[in-house]
Amino acid sequence: MAGPLAGLTIIEFAGLGPGPFCGMMFAEDMGADVIRIDRMSARDQMQSEIFKRSDPVVDRGRRSLCLDLKNPSGKEAALRLIARADALFEGFRPGVMEKLGLGPDVCLAHNGRLVYGRMTGWGQTGPLALAAGHDINYIALSGVLHAMGPKALPPTVPLNLIGDYAGGGMMLAFGMVCALLEAKKSGNGQIIDAA
Repeated sequence: MAGPLAGLTIIEFAGLGPGPFCGMMFAEDMGADVIRIDRMSARDQMQSEIFKRSDPVVDRGRRSLCLDLKNPSGKEAALRLIARADALFEGFRPGVMEKLGLGPDVCLAHNGRLVYGRMTGWGQTGPLALAAGHDINYIALSGVLHAMGPKALPPTVPLNLIGDYAGGGMMLAFGMVCALLEAKKSGNGQIIDAA
């Protein structure tokens, strides 16, 4: 049975934590055609063929393409995919996609109806914007971790289910689906920024 997002093409720039979870929701759970762009390693420089990833949980249900985004031909290949896509999302630190020449302004110029999703740990601006972040940091600093586990014991760490998945990937996916509905009506894409 086709999912409710069948017929949509979404480009995923490979990352960690909330990004793969978001891609899993779009692809396997909701039926979108998700194409994951993986970094090309030195070993893969001579061949950039489509292959299936092997993580049985969050990487399921999508195709993967290796591209060297620092190489002009890799960037052009990505832009050709983006020009035909309905949405893309990335989970890099602020400014990384701009340095690659694939920031929102460039991508929206190639595809005006594109929904561009961004996931950062600490937002695009502010004192922690360029700092690495992890699920445990987000839920500890927000006070959520304090409420987990028995009162007299240290908090029970919920893996990365709260900050990365529920607070990050799921909120990015929801925001992007809302923007995709709007783009269907207006024909205009937009940027969804989740942290």
